[in-house]
Amino acid sequence: MVAPALDVLRALHTQTTARGLPPPAALIGDWYGADAVVAPTVDLRPGCPPPDDPDRYWFGYIGFPVRPDDGALPATVGGLTDGVLVLRDGEWTSEGAGIPDWAWAAVYAPDTLPLPAKATHWDRPARTPHLDAIDKCLDAIRAGEIYQACVCTRFTGTTDSAPVDYFAELAGSTTPAKAAFLQGDWGAVASLSPETFLRRTGNIVSSSPIKGTLPAQADPDALAASAKDVAENIMIVDLVRNDLGRVAVTGSVRVPELLTVVPAPGVWHLVSRVEAILPPGTGNDAVLAATFPPASVTGTPKLRALELIHDWEADARGVYCGAIGMAGPDRALDLNVAIRTVEIGSDGTTALGVGGGITIDSDPHREWQECLDKAASIVGHDRALRTH
Repeated sequence: MVAPALDVLRALHTQTTARGLPPPAALIGDWYGADAVVAPTVDLRPGCPPPDDPDRYWFGYIGFPVRPDDGALPATVGGLTDGVLVLRDGEWTSEGAGIPDWAWAAVYAPDTLPLPAKATHWDRPARTPHLDAIDKCLDAIRAGEIYQACVCTRFTGTTDSAPVDYFAELAGSTTPAKAAFLQGDWGAVASLSPETFLRRTGNIVSSSPIKGTLPAQADPDALAASAKDVAENIMIVDLVRNDLGRVAVTGSVRVPELLTVVPAPGVWHLVSRVEAILPPGTGNDAVLAATFPPASVTGTPKLRALELIHDWEADARGVYCGAIGMAGPDRALDLNVAIRTVEIGSDGTTALGVGGGITIDSDPHREWQECLDKAASIVGHDRALRTH
C-alpha cells in the first residue's frame, strides 16, 4: 500500500527532529506533474530566492513586495537539496541524488502517531477598516487610476499545534490543489492554496488566475453567470497575458481555458489558464521579473495598484499573496499563489490573509462576506473564533 503524502511528511519530520537535521518541505496536490514532491530535509533560510537555472531542487517562498520588511516572517525564504521524493501515478520514486535510507523508511513504513487534539484560536479582523479600504478603491476606479484591485485584510491568532501537525490536519481535511509546507528556525508556512501562479516545463510556461468566488453551498452556475465576476476574471486574464507577453515569443501567448468553474475548499472559483512559449535560454529570473507579484492578487494597471495597496491596507501581506513552491533542473518552476496560507511564528502566533478583487460593480458588504467565505475552510475548521 502506498503511504499517503501527509503521513510521509510527518514521518520525515519525526526522523529529522531525532537526527538534528533541518525539517522536510512538502508540496502536495498538483505539483511538478505529480501528486506530491517532498524534500526529506532542506535548510530553508531567509534571503534565498529561486535560482535562475538550478542543477538542484529549490523549495521556498517569495513574499508580497509591498512593505516586504514589515511582515512577521522573512520577506523571502528558500533552500536547495540534492534529491526529492516524488509521488506520481500511485508510486513513490526519487529524483536527483542523496535520498538517505531513513527517508525511504519513512516512505515504506511511516510510523506516525494520530494527530493530537490541539486548538487554534483566531481573531476576526475589524470590518470597518476593510470596508473603508474598499471605498477608497472604488474612488480610485471612478477617478480612472485603476480598473480593478485586490483589497485584503488579515485574521490573527495562536495555535498549540506543531506546525507540521497543523498543516497535516488542514490539508488532509480540505485537499487543496496546491498545498505546501515549509519550516525553519524563522517559523513555518502552511499553504492551502487552490491557485497556480507559474508552471514551467521546458520552454512552456502557464498561469491559472482565479477571479470570482461563491461559497460552496451556492449554485456554481451563478458564478459563470455573474457579470461582475466574469468581467473581473477577464481583466486579470488580460493582465496575465500582458505579463507573460513581456518575456514570451511574440504571438505565442494564448488562453486555452477561459472562465471555468472549479471547486475549492469551502468555495467555488472562476479559473482561467494563460499559456506562452519562452525563447530559448530564458531564465526563471526573467520570467519572475515579468510576472511577479501574481496578477490575480494585485490589480490593473499592476504598478499603480501596488502603490495604492500600500496606502489602503493596514498590515503588510507578508507571505500572503506572494508565491510558494519549487524550482528544479532544466529550469523547471512550479509556484502557487500564496492564498489560503497560514503564517506560523516560532512562538505559535498565526496569521491568515484574505481578500478579494474590487471592480466598479463591487458591493463592499458582499466583498467583506467573500473574505469570510474564503477564510471559512481554515478558521471554521479550528476550535475557536474570537470575534470583535
